[in-house]
Amino acid sequence: MTIKWLAWAKEMQAISQAGLEYTRDVYDKERFEQLRELSIQIMQEYTEAGEEKIRTLFASETGYQTPKVDVRGVIFQDGKLLLVKEKADGAWALPGGWADIGLSPAEVVVKEVKEEAGYDVRAGRLLAVLDKKFHNHPPSAFHVYKMFIMCDIMGGAAGVGTETSAVGFFPQNELPPLSEERNTREQLKRIFEFENNPHLPTWLD
Repeated sequence: MTIKWLAWAKEMQAISQAGLEYTRDVYDKERFEQLRELSIQIMQEYTEAGEEKIRTLFASETGYQTPKVDVRGVIFQDGKLLLVKEKADGAWALPGGWADIGLSPAEVVVKEVKEEAGYDVRAGRLLAVLDKKFHNHPPSAFHVYKMFIMCDIMGGAAGVGTETSAVGFFPQNELPPLSEERNTREQLKRIFEFENNPHLPTWLD
């Protein structure tokens, strides 16, 4: 369910950011700056984040605003799905994170799995490209696309990273508490369907 104030704040931020990038009129620039300030005030009013954090994370980018991309690795072993325990919230997620400038989605997922789970993997099939707003995630200040990529283990061994505290493989009926900011139970249910039926088409919002 869309939270209206959050959707409005994000849209205002995107409009102001694009306007500041392309306008050459000094008066229009002032108006876009005012619009950006209003989006920050809305976020301050309805969240517990301080002004400095909001400015840094929500309203500091320049150029035309586009969705952020979250890349997640899908690795099965004996019918069980690899998950990592996130230090940030103590819950479990598919290994992954924000896409990095200069790296392809396949390169990102290989890097993230190694850093968070210890395994050397080869990226394979793209299973899904989802828009976070259509799924039951907690509210987010960003518009996010989520990519799920099937990977094969080529080497390495289970090991935690700077952002993870445990690594494990889980059957579908024994999933641990999930980090719903990163993946939902409904998404993982669909991921298991890909393992059981590899001919399913890519899941696209």
